[in-house]
Formats: sequence, C-alpha cells, structure tokens
Amino acid sequence: MDIKTAINEGNKILKENNIRSSLLDSEILMSQTIKKNRKYVIMNLDEKLNQESSTFYKSLIRQRSSGKPIAYLIGNKDFWKYEFEISDKVLIPRPDTELIVDEVLKLTKNKSQLNILDIGVGSGCILLSILKEKKGFYGIGIDVSQKCIDLSKINTHKLGLEKRVKFFKSDIDNFSYGKYDLIISNPPYIKKLDLRYLERDIFDFEPRLALDGGLDGLSVIRKVIEKSSRLVKNNGTLILEIAFDQKDKVKKLLKNRGFYIKKVLKDLAKNNRCIISTKI
Repeated sequence: MDIKTAINEGNKILKENNIRSSLLDSEILMSQTIKKNRKYVIMNLDEKLNQESSTFYKSLIRQRSSGKPIAYLIGNKDFWKYEFEISDKVLIPRPDTELIVDEVLKLTKNKSQLNILDIGVGSGCILLSILKEKKGFYGIGIDVSQKCIDLSKINTHKLGLEKRVKFFKSDIDNFSYGKYDLIISNPPYIKKLDLRYLERDIFDFEPRLALDGGLDGLSVIRKVIEKSSRLVKNNGTLILEIAFDQKDKVKKLLKNRGFYIKKVLKDLAKNNRCIISTKI
C-alpha cells in the first residue's frame, strides 16, 4: 500500500466517525507513522509503506476515529512559539490560553527580573513560554499530579530552562513557599454537571482532574484566589483563566480578597477568558 491509498482510507474512516478535520488528521498521523513532516508526506504520496508502518498507521486511525485527540496520538502540541511534549495525563494546551503569555509579556515589557508562580502547571506550556521570552525571569510550577510535574521537567529540559524554574507536587492549600511578583493559573473551572456536555475528544480522553471545577465550577478558583492573596506581593499581579460565564462571580471573589480588577480579556471567540488583577 502506498501513502496516498493509506491516507485516503484513513480519511474515509475518520469522516465516517464524524471527525471534522479528517483529511488533515490522516496526513498528520501519516507523518507520525513514517517520522517525516507533513510536507514530505504530501510530496511523496507514491512511496510504499511496509507492513509494520501500515499496521501502525491503521492503529492510529482507529484510535483517532474513537475520538482520541491528535495531540495525544503524536505526543506533542505547539503552543506559543514552541513545541511541548504532552501525554493523556495533562490537559492539551489551547490557543486561547496563549492570551496569558501575550498579556504577561505586555505587562512586563519594562521588567528585567520577576518571580512567577504557575498554579496547576500541567505541561508547563504557560510558564515555560514566558521564561523562554524573558531571560531574567524565574518561575515555580506546582501541580497535584506527579505526571504533570514529570512532563513539565521534560519540557523544561527541551527548552534549556533548568536553571530558572523549579517544580513542586502540591495542591494550592498546602503550598506556602516564597512571595511572587506574578501568579498565573489556568485552573479547572467546568461545572461538574456540565462535563457530560463536552465534546467526546475532551470528555472521554482529557484528565478529569484538569477540567472539574466542582458543582459551581469555582471550587478550585476560590482556593487559588484565597492562597494567591497571601503568596503575591503587594502590587503584584494575578492572572486567572476562567469560563465564559464566570466573570462577575470571579471578580467578586477577587475583590473580597483585596484584588483590584485591571481588565478582562476575551478569547478568539470573543468570550470572557482571563481576568487580570492586582493585589492592593
């Protein structure tokens, strides 16, 4: 079987299973199969696949047709300017979350040194992207999942940032190390009863720990705000990613803990996505 035939068959199977990006996904999975980039795949459609490659490709197509995300199948995801290694133990980095990196760089354009805490560090994508852009910044990342900590360390090594970041396995309730100029967090914020309405790619495969925000979606956010009020320096900044309908409730929680609301950022779909606040 040649590459073209295999891709056509993969595309057909994915389309029948309601995978919207069926052709693109088929090509990406072929790239993963033969360890070449997508351009090579498209330019060499007549190349023959050996039996081992053919079997492996069919396995990837079968997993993708069940809804398993591409990022988990290929083991990496682009975020900001960099490629991050990921696994099905961490949340897949989203383009909307790049808002946090962009905003931090704007807020700190005249800063040469800064201490940052990332609560719920996951793959490390937010914290490490910021540190890669700002050579004098230092960071701490915490997460309740050891798998996330291990993966963050791998990505730290890939980006050559070992000397400027440390990671701790801890929940926010039990963390009390240091004071920070900036705290960032993309906590779980989906209401427990709303999880079932997520797309199957998310509900069936992404870690529930990174999605479930409790009955009202605010259980972790409350803890982050409460502890951040003690960990952030006076005039320090807290940046939180939130659900589209949580703006007013989160603003109230922040104000009750001594934070001044600077602005609310909208995502690519024009939904409220991040709240920038300052400790006063």
